[in-house]
Amino acid sequence: MEFEAHLADNIIELHTMLHTRTYEHSGYFAFNVSDPKPRNIHKAIVRDRVVHHLIYKELYWYFDDRFIYDSYSCRKYKGTHRAFERFKVFANKVSKNNTKTCYVLKCDVRKFFASIDHDVLKSILKRHIADDEMLWLIHQVIKSFQITREGVGLPLGNLTSQLLVNIYMHEFDMYMKQELRVRYYIRYADDFVILSQDKKYLENLLSNINLFLNNTLKLQLHPDKVYIKTYASGVDFLGWVHFPHYRQIRTTTKRKVIKNLRNYPKPETVNSYRGLLSHGNTYNLQKSLKISLY
Repeated sequence: MEFEAHLADNIIELHTMLHTRTYEHSGYFAFNVSDPKPRNIHKAIVRDRVVHHLIYKELYWYFDDRFIYDSYSCRKYKGTHRAFERFKVFANKVSKNNTKTCYVLKCDVRKFFASIDHDVLKSILKRHIADDEMLWLIHQVIKSFQITREGVGLPLGNLTSQLLVNIYMHEFDMYMKQELRVRYYIRYADDFVILSQDKKYLENLLSNINLFLNNTLKLQLHPDKVYIKTYASGVDFLGWVHFPHYRQIRTTTKRKVIKNLRNYPKPETVNSYRGLLSHGNTYNLQKSLKISLY
């Protein structure tokens, strides 16, 4: 409201700073959320968020056209629901409509946003962007944040961070598709799965994945979140446990739903969870909570 009250003056001042390259990104306001696990969010001031939108608007479609089809995080016409529907399609193909064993390699990058290397990110951007002024501006945003050590980390909360991590991981996507020729691969942010009938193939693939992430992108897989399971035994991916004939909500999410729907919740809370539960086999849970999808 304060920024909008003097909107013309603020925009003119911001334009002058950008034009003369005197713009400097301000600090962040930090707070924690549980979603359901604790996350540290960093919020920029309004002036800087205007710059984030400017960068995002200029870069989004250029890079989105270059991303692989099966990258689903923070992209228009994608998202979690399309990702797990694609997972179902892939699982049915690999398992030959559940007549063969389908193995799934599930991986997660450790401390993803906090581990993005600024120099690596800048070198990737430089290969795509010829405009020095745009590069300078993006570098101001990138260098505005570091949490563990200098030159490492992007803030959870910036609109630009969502796009920049996709650009960063696009290098990995291309390695998977062009170098390793992995056919059944889906990525959502730092979560990715690979499906195959050959368990040994997936085990061998894991060493190549580790090498590329460590050496090229300076990332590490989370040691407790890497496993190979059969589709028939249930695969936990994007908040749901996926089986051949149904999709079950994750236990931690189920507990959160039950907790938040106690003691006469607001109508918008009920509607939100009604939408969530509509994407899987949750009839018994809906019945126990006395909420209906209809």
